[in-house]
Amino acid sequence: MIALFVASSALFAFNWPQAQTNSDSFHSYFGQLRGSTIGSSLIFRDNSEIKSADSGELLALITEHTDDFGWVESPLGNAVILGHNDSRVSIYANLDEENLSSALKGDQRIQSGTTLGTSGNSGWQDGQSCLEFKVLDTKAGIAINPRMLMPKIGEELPLSMGYITLDDDKGVTHYLVNERNLKAGTYYIYKTKDQTDVPFRTIVAINGATVERISYDTLKEYNGRLCVVGNNNYPVEVMYPDSQRMLLGKISLPHGHVGLSVTVVNMLNSAQSLTYKLEVN
Repeated sequence: MIALFVASSALFAFNWPQAQTNSDSFHSYFGQLRGSTIGSSLIFRDNSEIKSADSGELLALITEHTDDFGWVESPLGNAVILGHNDSRVSIYANLDEENLSSALKGDQRIQSGTTLGTSGNSGWQDGQSCLEFKVLDTKAGIAINPRMLMPKIGEELPLSMGYITLDDDKGVTHYLVNERNLKAGTYYIYKTKDQTDVPFRTIVAINGATVERISYDTLKEYNGRLCVVGNNNYPVEVMYPDSQRMLLGKISLPHGHVGLSVTVVNMLNSAQSLTYKLEVN
């Protein structure tokens, strides 16, 4: 189902919820580490008027101190939630309460491009007065990368490899920059985490054969937690074991001379790769 979604997303089903933003100018990207969670939304950088990205039904209008939360403030801040015909839900969070559209009342049909309000700082996005935009597929139980649905404008942020490390089954970290002799076995392979962006796709190959491919078009709910999907469902503590590293995959190194290749790909399918020659005993 996820693969079918990726193919159909090329149709750009959503308009921009605010003024078009260059691809290298978001405050925080989908799939990025945020505190102790994996970010399931796209956070814009600039304060702006917010519009509905597609036509849909008004499911909820949440304010910071809505009765639904009692004395606990809404984690979305002020937010508008719309339901769409294809089981998708779009969420416009971190809005300014004073500028929420007075037309948003009760159950109603909202047309694409309808003004919902302006972005604010009600969701406490690191002091940023900006929109947090989230898209869910309620039927599939996945969070969708909003960038898959919107036209892409401008250049992507440059992705970096940094240090490539392998964590063995005892939790020992091996730095491939200076360690090329390893024992056969299972490893988690990591690269240095980009501070803002994430790759669109990462690929790990052994002796020329792909053994792990992770894509950041969706996040899947598994056992009540959002996970990045590859050969396994990877929760935050595996994806980001610390603030500096990001998972590329789980691999098994065989005995002998091993060529280990890692590749990162951005949203425009521009790729960069590194290959290591390992001696595995």
